[in-house]
Amino acid sequence: MKTKQENRTGSLNRTTRETQVAITLNLDGTGAAQVETGIGFFDHMLTLFAHHGRFDLEVKAKGDLEVDLHHTVEDVGLVLGEVFRQALGEGRGIRRYGFFTVPMDEALAQVSIDLSGRPFLVFNVPFVGPSIREFDTQLPQEFFRAFVNKACVTCHIQVPYGDNDHHMIEAVFKAWGRALCQAASIDPDVQGIPSTKGVL
Repeated sequence: MKTKQENRTGSLNRTTRETQVAITLNLDGTGAAQVETGIGFFDHMLTLFAHHGRFDLEVKAKGDLEVDLHHTVEDVGLVLGEVFRQALGEGRGIRRYGFFTVPMDEALAQVSIDLSGRPFLVFNVPFVGPSIREFDTQLPQEFFRAFVNKACVTCHIQVPYGDNDHHMIEAVFKAWGRALCQAASIDPDVQGIPSTKGVL
Protein backbone atom coordinates (compact mmCIF):
# COMPACT_ATOMS: atom_id res chain seq x y z
CA MET A 1 0.00 0.00 0.00
CA LYS A 2 1.27 3.45 -0.94
CA THR A 3 0.22 6.57 0.89
CA LYS A 4 1.03 10.23 0.46
CA GLN A 5 3.43 10.01 3.37
CA GLU A 6 5.33 7.28 1.53
CA ASN A 7 5.94 9.62 -1.42
CA ARG A 8 4.11 7.83 -4.21
CA THR A 9 6.57 7.55 -7.07
CA GLY A 10 7.16 5.53 -10.20
CA SER A 11 9.89 5.26 -12.80
CA LEU A 12 10.52 3.31 -15.97
CA ASN A 13 13.03 3.11 -18.81
CA ARG A 14 11.70 1.72 -22.09
CA THR A 15 13.76 1.12 -25.23
CA THR A 16 12.49 0.04 -28.63
CA ARG A 17 13.89 0.29 -32.16
CA GLU A 18 12.04 3.60 -32.50
CA THR A 19 12.42 5.33 -29.14
CA GLN A 20 14.22 5.49 -25.82
CA VAL A 21 12.01 6.86 -23.04
CA ALA A 22 12.84 7.33 -19.35
CA ILE A 23 10.24 8.81 -16.99
CA THR A 24 10.12 9.42 -13.24
CA LEU A 25 6.93 10.68 -11.57
CA ASN A 26 6.13 11.79 -8.03
CA LEU A 27 2.39 12.17 -7.44
CA ASP A 28 2.96 14.24 -4.31
CA GLY A 29 5.40 16.77 -5.70
CA THR A 30 5.48 20.51 -6.17
CA GLY A 31 5.09 20.77 -9.93
CA ALA A 32 8.79 20.63 -10.81
CA ALA A 33 9.42 19.37 -14.33
CA GLN A 34 12.42 18.48 -16.46
CA VAL A 35 11.21 17.44 -19.89
CA GLU A 36 13.34 16.69 -22.94
CA THR A 37 11.65 14.91 -25.83
CA GLY A 38 13.17 16.77 -28.76
CA ILE A 39 9.72 18.22 -29.52
CA GLY A 40 9.49 21.75 -28.14
CA PHE A 41 5.71 22.09 -28.17
CA PHE A 42 5.26 18.69 -26.51
CA ASP A 43 7.84 19.57 -23.85
CA HIS A 44 5.85 22.70 -23.08
CA MET A 45 2.58 20.77 -22.74
CA LEU A 46 4.08 18.16 -20.40
CA THR A 47 5.64 20.91 -18.30
CA LEU A 48 2.24 22.58 -17.99
CA PHE A 49 0.68 19.23 -17.02
CA ALA A 50 3.22 18.72 -14.23
CA HIS A 51 2.94 22.29 -12.96
CA HIS A 52 -0.86 22.32 -12.78
CA GLY A 53 -1.06 18.77 -11.44
CA ARG A 54 1.66 19.51 -8.86
CA PHE A 55 3.50 16.40 -10.02
CA ASP A 56 7.28 16.19 -10.04
CA LEU A 57 8.06 14.89 -13.52
CA GLU A 58 11.25 13.95 -15.34
CA VAL A 59 11.01 12.90 -18.97
CA LYS A 60 13.91 12.08 -21.27
CA ALA A 61 12.98 10.76 -24.68
CA LYS A 62 14.94 10.19 -27.85
CA GLY A 63 13.04 9.06 -30.90
CA ASP A 64 13.16 8.78 -34.66
CA LEU A 65 11.94 12.34 -35.20
CA GLU A 66 13.34 12.28 -38.71
CA VAL A 67 10.61 9.74 -39.50
CA ASP A 68 7.73 11.33 -37.59
CA LEU A 69 6.84 12.75 -34.18
CA HIS A 70 4.21 10.07 -33.66
CA HIS A 71 6.45 7.35 -32.23
CA THR A 72 7.95 9.63 -29.58
CA VAL A 73 4.65 11.20 -28.51
CA GLU A 74 2.84 7.86 -28.31
CA ASP A 75 5.67 6.10 -26.47
CA VAL A 76 5.95 8.90 -23.92
CA GLY A 77 2.22 8.40 -23.30
CA LEU A 78 2.68 4.65 -22.87
CA VAL A 79 5.55 5.01 -20.41
CA LEU A 80 3.88 7.83 -18.48
CA GLY A 81 0.76 5.68 -18.13
CA GLU A 82 2.77 2.77 -16.74
CA VAL A 83 4.66 5.04 -14.36
CA PHE A 84 1.44 6.66 -13.14
CA ARG A 85 -0.14 3.28 -12.39
CA GLN A 86 3.03 2.20 -10.61
CA ALA A 87 3.04 5.37 -8.48
CA LEU A 88 -0.67 5.06 -7.65
CA GLY A 89 -0.33 1.49 -6.38
CA GLU A 90 -3.59 -0.05 -5.20
CA GLY A 91 -5.20 3.36 -4.95
CA ARG A 92 -6.03 3.15 -1.26
CA GLY A 93 -7.48 6.34 0.14
CA ILE A 94 -7.64 8.23 -3.17
CA ARG A 95 -10.55 10.38 -4.31
CA ARG A 96 -10.72 8.33 -7.54
CA TYR A 97 -12.72 10.90 -9.55
CA GLY A 98 -11.46 14.20 -10.88
CA PHE A 99 -12.98 16.95 -13.00
CA PHE A 100 -11.62 20.29 -14.09
CA THR A 101 -12.52 23.01 -16.57
CA VAL A 102 -9.86 25.39 -17.86
CA PRO A 103 -10.44 28.43 -20.08
CA MET A 104 -7.67 29.82 -22.24
CA ASP A 105 -8.78 32.94 -24.07
CA GLU A 106 -11.49 31.82 -26.51
CA ALA A 107 -11.02 28.07 -25.80
CA LEU A 108 -12.56 25.98 -23.02
CA ALA A 109 -11.34 22.51 -22.04
CA GLN A 110 -13.13 20.04 -19.78
CA VAL A 111 -11.51 16.86 -18.46
CA SER A 112 -13.24 14.16 -16.40
CA ILE A 113 -11.25 11.26 -14.93
CA ASP A 114 -12.09 8.02 -13.16
CA LEU A 115 -9.16 6.00 -11.83
CA SER A 116 -11.31 2.95 -12.39
CA GLY A 117 -8.87 0.31 -13.60
CA ARG A 118 -10.74 0.39 -16.92
CA PRO A 119 -9.00 2.10 -19.84
CA PHE A 120 -11.27 4.27 -21.98
CA LEU A 121 -10.78 7.56 -23.78
CA VAL A 122 -13.30 10.02 -25.16
CA PHE A 123 -11.57 12.84 -27.04
CA ASN A 124 -13.69 15.56 -28.60
CA VAL A 125 -11.58 18.53 -29.67
CA PRO A 126 -12.56 20.57 -32.75
CA PHE A 127 -9.13 21.36 -34.14
CA VAL A 128 -9.01 24.03 -36.81
CA GLY A 129 -5.86 23.04 -38.68
CA PRO A 130 -3.76 19.93 -39.34
CA SER A 131 -0.74 21.03 -37.30
CA ILE A 132 0.97 23.61 -35.12
CA ARG A 133 4.21 23.98 -37.04
CA GLU A 134 5.52 20.39 -37.16
CA PHE A 135 3.23 19.17 -34.34
CA ASP A 136 0.29 17.31 -35.88
CA THR A 137 -3.01 18.05 -34.13
CA GLN A 138 -3.78 14.31 -34.22
CA LEU A 139 -0.92 13.68 -31.79
CA PRO A 140 -2.65 14.74 -28.54
CA GLN A 141 -5.31 12.08 -29.03
CA GLU A 142 -2.65 9.45 -29.68
CA PHE A 143 -0.81 10.53 -26.53
CA PHE A 144 -3.89 10.37 -24.32
CA ARG A 145 -5.00 7.04 -25.79
CA ALA A 146 -1.59 5.56 -25.00
CA PHE A 147 -1.68 7.00 -21.47
CA VAL A 148 -5.14 5.72 -20.53
CA ASN A 149 -4.42 2.25 -21.93
CA LYS A 150 -1.37 1.80 -19.72
CA ALA A 151 -2.64 3.77 -16.70
CA CYS A 152 -5.99 1.90 -16.85
CA VAL A 153 -8.07 5.03 -16.33
CA THR A 154 -11.21 6.41 -17.92
CA CYS A 155 -10.68 9.90 -19.32
CA HIS A 156 -13.15 12.16 -21.12
CA ILE A 157 -11.64 15.21 -22.80
CA GLN A 158 -13.87 17.80 -24.41
CA VAL A 159 -13.38 21.24 -25.88
CA PRO A 160 -16.89 22.58 -26.56
CA TYR A 161 -15.49 25.61 -28.37
CA GLY A 162 -12.26 27.26 -29.44
CA ASP A 163 -10.67 28.90 -32.47
CA ASN A 164 -6.95 28.49 -31.79
CA ASP A 165 -5.39 25.01 -31.79
CA HIS A 166 -2.54 26.03 -29.49
CA HIS A 167 -5.01 27.42 -26.95
CA MET A 168 -7.19 24.31 -27.11
CA ILE A 169 -4.31 21.88 -26.60
CA GLU A 170 -2.80 23.96 -23.81
CA ALA A 171 -6.13 24.20 -22.00
CA VAL A 172 -6.54 20.42 -22.32
CA PHE A 173 -3.14 19.65 -20.77
CA LYS A 174 -3.73 22.09 -17.91
CA ALA A 175 -7.20 20.66 -17.20
CA TRP A 176 -5.84 17.10 -17.45
CA GLY A 177 -3.15 17.88 -14.87
CA ARG A 178 -5.64 19.44 -12.48
CA ALA A 179 -8.21 16.65 -12.88
CA LEU A 180 -5.62 13.89 -12.49
CA CYS A 181 -4.21 15.56 -9.38
CA GLN A 182 -7.70 15.72 -7.89
CA ALA A 183 -8.46 12.07 -8.69
CA ALA A 184 -5.14 10.77 -7.35
CA SER A 185 -5.12 12.89 -4.19
CA ILE A 186 -5.53 11.28 -0.79
CA ASP A 187 -8.90 11.89 0.86
CA PRO A 188 -8.74 11.42 4.65
CA ASP A 189 -12.40 10.40 4.61
CA VAL A 190 -11.78 7.49 2.22
CA GLN A 191 -10.98 4.22 3.93
CA GLY A 192 -9.26 1.60 1.80
CA ILE A 193 -9.90 1.27 -1.92
CA PRO A 194 -12.71 3.49 -3.26
CA SER A 195 -14.71 0.78 -4.99
CA THR A 196 -17.46 -1.60 -3.87
CA LYS A 197 -15.47 -4.33 -5.64
CA GLY A 198 -12.54 -3.79 -3.30
CA VAL A 199 -10.13 -3.28 -6.19
CA LEU A 200 -9.58 -0.70 -8.90
